[in-house]
Amino acid sequence: MSTSEVNGAARNGAVQADATAQDIYDAGMVVRREVLGDAHVDRANAAKDAFTEDYQDMITRIAWGGIWTRPGLSRQMRSAVTLTALVAHGHWEELAMHVRAALNNGLSRDEIKEILLQTAIYCSVPSANSAFKTAQKVFAEIDANSPN
Repeated sequence: MSTSEVNGAARNGAVQADATAQDIYDAGMVVRREVLGDAHVDRANAAKDAFTEDYQDMITRIAWGGIWTRPGLSRQMRSAVTLTALVAHGHWEELAMHVRAALNNGLSRDEIKEILLQTAIYCSVPSANSAFKTAQKVFAEIDANSPN
């Protein structure tokens, strides 16, 4: 086996030539739970119905199994990219979920703040304003629910 074949296999995370759709789904579910937390994933799965089941399967296999399992970026870097993309497109509900995920992935509040400051320049000041409000609300919810 050539070096590129070995590196290619390692580079592809859960998506391997011999991987089944179930293998990729299972790997994606592990990462999804680690990043978003069991409570969020359990709520999403409980809300599945015949209409949304295929969508939930797709995001678990493709986003979480196909992309988030790849070793080319750290989870912190993937969170930074994801936060930026969500700000750029104004997806505030998803941003709130991924602010929590970024904390789970080891980003600090200060690092999240720096990412949001960067979005003010490259996404827009109004978008960053909404992003800061969203993150502030997430932090307040976390603080209110944490034992002191």
